Amino acid sequence: MKRSRINEILKEGDAFIRSFGYTLPPFAYLTPEALREANHAEIKRRRMGWDITDYGAEKYDEMGLFLFTTRNGLNADLGQRSAMLYAEKIMISRQDQLSPMHRHNLKVEDIINRGGGKLVLKLYMADAEGGIDHEAQVSVMVDGQIRKLEPGGLLKLEPGESVTLFPNNWHAFWGEKGDVLIGEVSTVNDDLTDNIFAQPIGRFSNVEEDEDPQHLLVSDYDTHL
Repeated sequence: MKRSRINEILKEGDAFIRSFGYTLPPFAYLTPEALREANHAEIKRRRMGWDITDYGAEKYDEMGLFLFTTRNGLNADLGQRSAMLYAEKIMISRQDQLSPMHRHNLKVEDIINRGGGKLVLKLYMADAEGGIDHEAQVSVMVDGQIRKLEPGGLLKLEPGESVTLFPNNWHAFWGEKGDVLIGEVSTVNDDLTDNIFAQPIGRFSNVEEDEDPQHLLVSDYDTHL
């Protein structure tokens, strides 16, 4: 993905988020130079910030996701009685833009339709080896109520609705009848090791540097800071 396209997506995404009355934290707007300052070390260590991915497939409009991590704990703290054991993201899934089938080994997450179109999730349960179970009925909690679907069934969330997903819930999602603003509240988020995809794809985009970055992505931190 070209850096110029990423810069455009950042601008468009920020405007879309603001249209719902949601304001990103000030560190979202730090320049790459400012982010290099020592007092921003925790932002970098916790991998908070912008995340634009096409999963390495170079087809962002068809398969991609816009994310911004506003807060995040650390894997090393999991299991402690008193620690930051949670994470929060704001995301944008464009109409018919696929976030491909995946699950997590550790993360439990609430996926929330914050506004826009319908959020559609295709769901499966995991089998004993962690693969997709094409026979098992799917059971998930939607705003505190158990919802059951056939394997591969579609759960459609209207604005304001949410679903709780556990590590045994395979899921893919996209927007229907409009772009969707999505909230995610979860246990600690680790995008480096805790994404298990059904297909052999990557988690991050391959960036072609055709212009300077407006803001760094979390995937830039290891190479640009």
